[in-house]
Amino acid sequence: MHILIYDGSFEGFLTAVFELYEYKLAPVQIVKESAPLPLLFINAKIVITDRVKAERVFTKLNAIIGKKGIHQLLCSILTEKDDCEIHLLNVIRYVLKNPNDNVLQNMADPSVLKLAQQVKMIGREKHRMEAFVRFKLTCDDIYFSEIEPDFNVLPLILSHFKQRYQDQKWLIFDQKRHYGIFYDLQTVEYVEMDFNELKNSRAGLEMLAKDEELYQSLWKTYFKSTNIKARKNTRLHLQHVPKRYWKYLTEKV
Repeated sequence: MHILIYDGSFEGFLTAVFELYEYKLAPVQIVKESAPLPLLFINAKIVITDRVKAERVFTKLNAIIGKKGIHQLLCSILTEKDDCEIHLLNVIRYVLKNPNDNVLQNMADPSVLKLAQQVKMIGREKHRMEAFVRFKLTCDDIYFSEIEPDFNVLPLILSHFKQRYQDQKWLIFDQKRHYGIFYDLQTVEYVEMDFNELKNSRAGLEMLAKDEELYQSLWKTYFKSTNIKARKNTRLHLQHVPKRYWKYLTEKV
């Protein structure tokens, strides 16, 4: 068994796909560098992400399944599921073997079905993050937000916030994955930081703009005033706003 270990990125995965075809490796499995490896009967190789190799695979796949199909493959990687590489490789092999067939619509294939399910899951999470992000204005005039999504959706929500908040500097930070996206009024960049939750500490309060506490208080008042007690439906509310998101929602703190 050949094991190709990649860095968890989409480019890294495509590089691994290129190499397994280049060296005709079989049987082969692609795994993230963070995944545990079997101790016996393996030939492990670390794959160095190569943009040229990844681009060649990307171009080939794009010619067959198009932009929408590529997006589905990317979504599978962003779920970070332990088995996503197995199903993704199966789908890619299926696509390359049958370039004239619309294989991504064949739900009778277990890996195609799994891919569709993963795309649906991450689509829901993307929609929730676009709805649940709450910004706080810092003393540096940067609107800052913390999130902790189930899946790695920052690359998917980037364009939404760039279009919606074009005239403001903002930073959305994923606490679970320790990186964020920062918009400086011109471009969006990925940033990595050693960041601890500061919102309830003195350091966190000093980081906020002078009037931010007032704005948060006004928002909480508005939120309470729009609620109609007679129509309260806690069960339905939890379906739309699960409790795991509450700690980052201003109106719930």
